[in-house]
Amino acid sequence: MEIKTERLVMKPYSETDENDMIALLTNECIKATYMIPDFKTKDDAIAMFRRLYHDSHSDDHLEIGIYRNNKLIGFLNDVEMNEDIVELGYVIHPDFHGLGYATEALKAVIEKLFEMGYQEVITGAFETNTASIRVMQKCNMHLLSKTEDIRYHQTMHHCVYYFIRRT
Repeated sequence: MEIKTERLVMKPYSETDENDMIALLTNECIKATYMIPDFKTKDDAIAMFRRLYHDSHSDDHLEIGIYRNNKLIGFLNDVEMNEDIVELGYVIHPDFHGLGYATEALKAVIEKLFEMGYQEVITGAFETNTASIRVMQKCNMHLLSKTEDIRYHQTMHHCVYYFIRRT
């Protein structure tokens, strides 16, 4: 799957994305708001990239890179999928925060998922991640009654979820 917007391209990863993906997966700012394992070695991070690379070329998962001028600046992936509903997670490198890229990418992917026949898209964020919540709101998503408390990095986080249904 490849999706193009005015400024971005969302597509499967290439082998040359390994270093950029590892930079995303090990970025402390990203790890504060997106649940990523702590890698004990660089080989562990490379193994994660290999799994994500495989998933991005599989029909069983939605795993795509977000590219600006052919540079991987983030990713978007499924947390859970069934025939009608997809729950998504997304990441933009902090160097590109505040420029509307997350909103642009999420809107485009939601539209594509609806074209593919999905009826509902759900996203979630830690309640303290106001920037991500604003992205969801800008994508015309609505607060879901579902909430969840998750322990991540020895801290309890309250998660809120948003959804949008196909009209």
